[in-house]
Amino acid sequence: MNPARARHTVAIIGAGAAGTLTAIQLCETAARRRTPVDLVLIDPAPEAGRGTPPATPDTRHRLNVPAGGMSCYPDDAGHFTRWLCRHGEPTVTPAHFATRYRFGAYLADTLGRAIVRSHDTVGVRRLRTRAESCTGTPDGRVVIHLADGDPVLADSVVLATGPAAPPGDWAPETLRASPRFITAPWTPGALDGPLADSADVLLVGTGLTAVDLAATLDAPARTVHAVSRTGLLPQPHALTPATAMPAPENLGATETRVPSLAELRRGIYRHISRAVRLHGDWRPALDSLRPHTARLWHSLSPEERVAFLEREGTLWNTHRHRMAPATAESLGRARTARRLRVHTGRITAVRTEVDGSLAVTLANGRSVRAGWVVDCTGPGHRLTGPLWTSLHDAGAAVPGPLGMGVATREGRLVDAQGRCEGPLFTLGAPRRGELWETTAIPEIRVQAAALAQQLLAPLVKPARATRRPRRRPVDAHGLALSTHAEAATAYRTGIDRVLKVRAGAEDALERAVSLDPGFALGHAALALLGHECGAAVDVPRELAEAQRCARDRADERERSFVEVVTRRVQGVGGDEALLRHLDPYPGDALALATAVPTIAFSGVNDLDDDYALRLVERTSPAYDGHWFHTSLLAFLRQEQGRLHEAGELAHRALAVEPASGHAVHALAHVHYESGAHEKGRDWLDAWVAGQGRGAVHRAHFSWHVALHELALDDPAAVRKRWFAQLAPGRVTGVRALVDSGSLLWRARLSDSWRGPVPVGGVLDSVEREVLERPATAFTAMHGAVALAAAGDGAALRRLRDHAAGADAVQREVIVPLCEAFLAVVEERFGEAARGLDALLPGLRRVGGSAAQREVVEETLLYALVADGRCEAARRLLDARLDRTSAPRDRRLLEALPVVGV
Repeated sequence: MNPARARHTVAIIGAGAAGTLTAIQLCETAARRRTPVDLVLIDPAPEAGRGTPPATPDTRHRLNVPAGGMSCYPDDAGHFTRWLCRHGEPTVTPAHFATRYRFGAYLADTLGRAIVRSHDTVGVRRLRTRAESCTGTPDGRVVIHLADGDPVLADSVVLATGPAAPPGDWAPETLRASPRFITAPWTPGALDGPLADSADVLLVGTGLTAVDLAATLDAPARTVHAVSRTGLLPQPHALTPATAMPAPENLGATETRVPSLAELRRGIYRHISRAVRLHGDWRPALDSLRPHTARLWHSLSPEERVAFLEREGTLWNTHRHRMAPATAESLGRARTARRLRVHTGRITAVRTEVDGSLAVTLANGRSVRAGWVVDCTGPGHRLTGPLWTSLHDAGAAVPGPLGMGVATREGRLVDAQGRCEGPLFTLGAPRRGELWETTAIPEIRVQAAALAQQLLAPLVKPARATRRPRRRPVDAHGLALSTHAEAATAYRTGIDRVLKVRAGAEDALERAVSLDPGFALGHAALALLGHECGAAVDVPRELAEAQRCARDRADERERSFVEVVTRRVQGVGGDEALLRHLDPYPGDALALATAVPTIAFSGVNDLDDDYALRLVERTSPAYDGHWFHTSLLAFLRQEQGRLHEAGELAHRALAVEPASGHAVHALAHVHYESGAHEKGRDWLDAWVAGQGRGAVHRAHFSWHVALHELALDDPAAVRKRWFAQLAPGRVTGVRALVDSGSLLWRARLSDSWRGPVPVGGVLDSVEREVLERPATAFTAMHGAVALAAAGDGAALRRLRDHAAGADAVQREVIVPLCEAFLAVVEERFGEAARGLDALLPGLRRVGGSAAQREVVEETLLYALVADGRCEAARRLLDARLDRTSAPRDRRLLEALPVVGV
């Protein structure tokens, strides 16, 4: 009997950015796929994620890529930005240039979270030592020999060692022998000498390393000199980035021809000229080439690559790898003050003076005297050090194209015999010869994700033809779930709470994805609740997880639902995708709940009552009289005005499930629309105090009770209920906006609230992102209401500007709504009345109920009276009283002056 072999072990040598990104992807991918693996992370640094530049604590050292491009995940661009917002920088935008130290903290934190989430699947060891060499074993594994401790046996090894060390071959022998020559400036303590005195410093190199060190060494009594062959500093990023532009068509090799370097050069220069003409800036043109750089590099012959490096290499680097605007500004001030001087040339001789300083002679004959010389020339071509030397000596690695880095294919090392079959992999700077642009996070994170897939692919066990298919768990309506039984139970609990409109759905769904990180539906449901219900969920993160899980492990229905959520979050074709999904899967209760506008979801835009009714009736056979389906039907019946039938359906659903929030909501509308305000107030008040205690939207039910009190013209009861059940602290987030804020505005419009309305607390309880950059038109409408109640015209303008760049409903409804509310705030009542009157016919496109949208009609009534258009106000009040009797409306009607009297 053969002994059981230990789990597959992956060793990552290097815990800087490349190694950390690989470890994150490996942990999360293995957890999603439920693939057991052991991970060994080898690096002498005290903390993972603190590669060379990210270890610097100097706050003047900023990333040279904005936060929007520095996410750990290629499919979640905003991850780093959101991390910054959660960690002390709430106003950060994707255009912000964070410090390198903050980015290092982000990498470390993200890795820590990935390790915690995957602890059931991935075992992680962290060895704070240096790998000295790697040797193969007869069975195809690798032994890693460490500077101290026992060797490590691994099945696969990722060499994430970062850029090659500067060769230093440019330095004269006198300089190399001097103790005042600093060859590794990022080494801890390397700059202690220059910082301790005020002697001038010479930086050799004018790239990003020199830029950072010039900031660190800048002092009033010191001159920092910088010298390079061209004397070119990195270009700055634009303060306000221009509009992105696509790369030119037919760029690079095609099936029929491969363009020469000269043709590429002409095409790219034409593209840059076009960008300058269109945008007044060359940057969009160069940025548009980024996704195509590796392909263009591959299309060049070795001779053309050499020609490119000699002629355009420096120009490319200074324009492609730019510095942050703030860095450029401080650098400019230092140059203006002559504390930074940039020279062109190369060093030909160095002489040590009596006082220990260095007299450096340049090729043009100029001499620079400095107390210290720092090598900032950037990485070399050849990877050196004991580890890489051992691999080269053993033939396990060979130099890459033009001697840059090592030869690889898709990240796997090519050996001296040209084979690419071994267990050694790399990413980032060592692949420079193969890819050219491969040292920045946007490229490395893509390589890390692909590498994780590649490393785990052989570990997936093929299904045996003789094995009986495992029966999958199902949801409450019999639809199969691609997860295990325990996670399925938590998911069913979460969805049951969503359908009942009960609290705890988010917690149950989070437990489901914690039990099974690869459960696509769990992540998709969380993203949906965050997007449409205001749940405290990192929506882009959960959506990205859902998409990854759907690719790894999901059936056709689950992939279809993930696509629905993706499109709804992105605001592109979400309604159409949702309706298409319900055709083959009518029993998907969460999808049906999302489609029908009710208390939980805003529903499908432009879904008229007849279509919504047909949708619910069409799906009826999948539910066989289930209380949830009956509750939805009750709500739609009251929307159609069939109030008696709606009431019967609601009572039928409540007889089976007394906690059904949808049925309660339908009955609340029946009472309100039929004018049964006293009956509705008493019944709903009793339910809120009983079954309603566990309702997730309890505030909304309290809002319904308050609407009855408002209609009954009982301002004291309205005020008492608002402070008891709707005031900030009792209600937060979107619900405070939708319920608490709108009630205050309606009370103020009808003179039912004496004195200033306390809307400031409502606005403070809502995140600024939700208030001024809402994801849905429904939230945007209520944001406009609350801002109007606060008299905040500036914020209304910001909301209007956001809506102008959002989806069609926000552009066509919310923009003019904001303008009308702004006119109310600025007491331009005639203009406000005209705008609001024009909006009423299409207002249902924002979603929600007629009772919620009624706030716009009440604002129109207020504007008409304030503008002196009493006859128009009378007609509007007569129409309202024809619909339903309300003492408040009768009072308002009686208070109108009679024309001619």
